[in-house]
Amino acid sequence: MMDLLRFSTAGSVDDGKSTLIGRLLYDSKSIFEDQIEAIKRSSHNGGEGINLALVTDGLRAEREQGITIDVAYRYFATPRRKFIIGDTPGHEQYTRNMVTGASTAELAIVLIDARNGVLTQSRRHGFIASLLQIPHMVVAVNKMDLVDYREDVFDEIVEEYSAFTSKLDIDNVVFIPMSALAGDNVVTKSENMPWYAGQTLLHHLETVKVGADRNVIDFRFPVQYVLRPNQNFRGFAGEVQSGSVSVGDEVMVLPSRKTSRVKEIVTFDGGGESANAGDAVTITIEDEVDISRGDMLVRRRNEPITSNGLDADLCWMSEEPLQPNKIYYLQHTTKTVQAFVTKIIYRTDVNTLHRQAADTFELNDIGRVEIETSEPIYFDPYRVNRHTGCFVLIDAENNRTVGAGMIRGVARGVPAVGESDARDRQASPNVVWEGLNITRKEREEKQGHKAAVLWFTGLSGSGKTTIARELERRLFDRGIHTMLMDGDYVRHGLSGDLGFSPQDRAENIRRAGEVTRLFYEQGSVVLCTFVSPYAKDRARVRSLIEADEFFEVFVDAPLEVCQQRDPKGLYKKVKEGKISNFTGFSAPYEPPQDAEIVVKSDELSVDECVEQILKAITDAGIVGK
Repeated sequence: MMDLLRFSTAGSVDDGKSTLIGRLLYDSKSIFEDQIEAIKRSSHNGGEGINLALVTDGLRAEREQGITIDVAYRYFATPRRKFIIGDTPGHEQYTRNMVTGASTAELAIVLIDARNGVLTQSRRHGFIASLLQIPHMVVAVNKMDLVDYREDVFDEIVEEYSAFTSKLDIDNVVFIPMSALAGDNVVTKSENMPWYAGQTLLHHLETVKVGADRNVIDFRFPVQYVLRPNQNFRGFAGEVQSGSVSVGDEVMVLPSRKTSRVKEIVTFDGGGESANAGDAVTITIEDEVDISRGDMLVRRRNEPITSNGLDADLCWMSEEPLQPNKIYYLQHTTKTVQAFVTKIIYRTDVNTLHRQAADTFELNDIGRVEIETSEPIYFDPYRVNRHTGCFVLIDAENNRTVGAGMIRGVARGVPAVGESDARDRQASPNVVWEGLNITRKEREEKQGHKAAVLWFTGLSGSGKTTIARELERRLFDRGIHTMLMDGDYVRHGLSGDLGFSPQDRAENIRRAGEVTRLFYEQGSVVLCTFVSPYAKDRARVRSLIEADEFFEVFVDAPLEVCQQRDPKGLYKKVKEGKISNFTGFSAPYEPPQDAEIVVKSDELSVDECVEQILKAITDAGIVGK
């Protein structure tokens, strides 16, 4: 059975999305002759051949305006793979359609007009692809024929867009120079660009790895309908969102938490022994358990999160602005509940990726919010499971979809941008805050570099301190004013009276954050190495620092690698029972969901990690090149 790749296209107006898809279908011989004849009759281009854009521009309004308005889907296949294309609009007015079209894609094609270079919409589409956790991106630099197939034009776009995508959560970005109109590097290799040694677009689409983002472990089956055709049959219909299930498996029903075993798995073609992600089936169970639409079947030892407080990324899709505390309907899998946005944490500037304070969201705004629902829902974080980690918001007054969201986790009261300030915090009685004698800006100008905080977080043994120490040495040798705040330093003095309960951990980070802020205001680049397991505590420190000058550095290493390293012998003591309440074992660790920098210390050397961080703060203008 051939693989299926779902991919979407996006770009600014007139970048050539529809023409590219038309060329892809035409040159791969995926259009019937009668369709070609109909398109030729509709081309109206003075006899200059077929207008390939009309292959997907199906609406009359699209053909009249020459732009894509709705999402157009096309299916085609080659001997190697099957494809479903979602051609999404490029006009900013229809950004919401791009979110819809790309929500199920495994690959995104972002078109850039070689004549215009990287535009705001190019960045917006890359950011949305990252937000939707699309694992693969192709940046198609189109209309190379109109810039004489110049390599330097292509290289300049690659450099600029690579700098932008390096800040996004996308691992695989491929750049292809092409001309959709002329057919260069779409299906066949271009003779006009001998300097390009990479793949054609079709070859890349046929060979890129698919299915890597699919969750095949966590069984999730939201119940869509209860079928009762007669007194002898009661089945629960729906789609397996992730994982798999077999006859005889033990399952648990949420929210009742009643358990039973799978008796039958019924499909359109009859009975089956198992069902996998994407299969639409009807499941019967051995026991009489009360199950309704919106309930979910899961495994007893592998449950989703249950909560009525959500921390989520939200794309606003309505011309009516978001109204915090207005009642909306939230639809998640097959469950619909009342909900309201309790807090707007920030709005994202898609050009700079900077976070901005906001009281509302307008059409096409994207940002982070906290939502409260009238009933608990059962979800996984979006990065773990795209199907159970997404939702839509519906206006309760007119039933229009107004927002699409990706769940980060449980709402934890993260401070909004600009919400917290050191002067607003609890202070000792009769203490008055006075401005600093010499401001941070004055110090930055004299020192020749900006102040910043690099907050290293990760499991014990991940390499936080080793990387930070080497980074500090490199910065110090370049004349940068630095300060290293290591967790052990603080525990030996400032927090020597604290233990390791959740409350003590929070107080430890609070104290460290306040001291960090003082060094930051003194104009230093402050490197802080703390396990800091709780997202809420890290967010509190973030709120003390200017948004553009706080960098959360997630030193990502698997627990088993950290145990093998065990530089301080702590894991050994944990296994011997000498340490309790240890992060990663008996105490939780909440990995960052939106860290500015992620270094995989199990894959990279210390020097490579340092270089990655140096590049990030250099690109951000903290230090000079």
